[in-house]
Amino acid sequence: MPPTPLPRSTPEAQGVPSRAIRDFLSAVAAGGQELHSIMLLRHGHVIAEGWWTPFAPTLRHELFSVSKSFTATAVGIAINEGLLGLDDRVVALLPDDAPAEVSDNLLAMRVRHLLAMNTGHAEDTLGALHSPERNWARAILRRPVENPPGGAFVYNTGATYLLSAILQRLTGQRLLDYLTPRLLQPLDIEDASWEVCPRGIDVGGWGLAITTEDLAKFGQLYLQRGQWNGSQLVPTVWADAVHERQVSNGDPREDDDWTQGYGYQFWLCRHGAYRADGAFGQLAIVMPEQDAVLALTSALSDTAAVVTAAWDHLLAGLSTRGPLPENPAEHSELGAALAGLAIAHPAGSSVSPMAASVSGRDYDLARNVAHLEGVRVVFAADRVELTLRDETGEHRIDCGLGAWITGTAAVPEAGSFRRTRRAAVAASGAWADESTFVARLQVYETPIALLVELVFSADEVTVRLSQNVSFGPTELARSVGVARDSRHAAATEARRAE
Repeated sequence: MPPTPLPRSTPEAQGVPSRAIRDFLSAVAAGGQELHSIMLLRHGHVIAEGWWTPFAPTLRHELFSVSKSFTATAVGIAINEGLLGLDDRVVALLPDDAPAEVSDNLLAMRVRHLLAMNTGHAEDTLGALHSPERNWARAILRRPVENPPGGAFVYNTGATYLLSAILQRLTGQRLLDYLTPRLLQPLDIEDASWEVCPRGIDVGGWGLAITTEDLAKFGQLYLQRGQWNGSQLVPTVWADAVHERQVSNGDPREDDDWTQGYGYQFWLCRHGAYRADGAFGQLAIVMPEQDAVLALTSALSDTAAVVTAAWDHLLAGLSTRGPLPENPAEHSELGAALAGLAIAHPAGSSVSPMAASVSGRDYDLARNVAHLEGVRVVFAADRVELTLRDETGEHRIDCGLGAWITGTAAVPEAGSFRRTRRAAVAASGAWADESTFVARLQVYETPIALLVELVFSADEVTVRLSQNVSFGPTELARSVGVARDSRHAAATEARRAE
């Protein structure tokens, strides 16, 4: 049986002018920000929804730190079941992972400090997870706790991992499995996935992938203070506590949605709102005063600009409680705008006079930081076969010309082809000029797109790899390659000369 969808309605029937939503979309587009999906709820009804092709309603999207809010939800349910308490000591809950000598500050660390990101650490403990230690909890607990817990806010993804590790130890289940009958199944959230650590513990602070509508349901659940279809899935006291200011993260008088305070793995916003927030603009913004939820998946370089655009264009439209007169013309224009959403294809032409001379040639690349060893491009009438070669072999991606071709391909992790994973990819390409071919490889269940630029000249190609968004530099690598057949010809001529 397919999941039960949220009820749908026109914006006007729920008191929102269609024009306000269209203005928001226009503002985001004008700002050059990349959204992947949008779903706006008012009074429990979906009043606008759209996906930027090749993203689609049934596809999951990686949510990064929105995962933290789901972890906090599991903690609240477990507290209600009597499995642990806010003031339980962390080292007592993870006794096998605690260091031999426990500092006073580590001893004082409680569950509430993990939730509120005021553990006493001077910096995020995420770096501990990059050590050779397979036991991430042990690696985190070995880190110095420089200050007494309960003080300053320091964003700490490692703290959320510890919450997941604690829950798995107490329940004997992965976090995802614990949440499935208690939260996911009642919300009709299917096929959720969560990344695990080397020991099989859900990473907690990131790694959850669900659909846009699933994300919207999660926001609506909190708007309804944990109640869903007559059942209290999340205790009311917990649904309220997660968005109370548990710790200060700046001056709330500032016109800034990152200084309004932090709850239990939720961020407080201006205008009485709060949000689950993941890197690059994965958002579920809950607006109790407006009885609304805005769910977004994105690849944003400036999340603050999009949140501000929501306040500038949606907030006034969400101020009316009762229905508005229907406006078929405006609703039709909004529908057309939502139906026409798409990630832009690379700009340029589908043909070039240079295509015939470079098609099918193998180019060996000079050493580069992405560990990419070679490239080959075969040009056909309606597609381009792009083959990238690394130490593990060849990876072929078919690119449409002015269209997306979907498939699976090996994509680099952390910007290096030394570590790759198979992922769903939609690819499109174009000749930016007579000698430059550009391809966009959209990993369409994530925010990430790999951008490949090939500049051909005689027997050489210059390859430039970049990403649309990244935790580090977006420029990944640049390398010059030489055609193998030209090297063979040069070697033959040298032998003849001898």
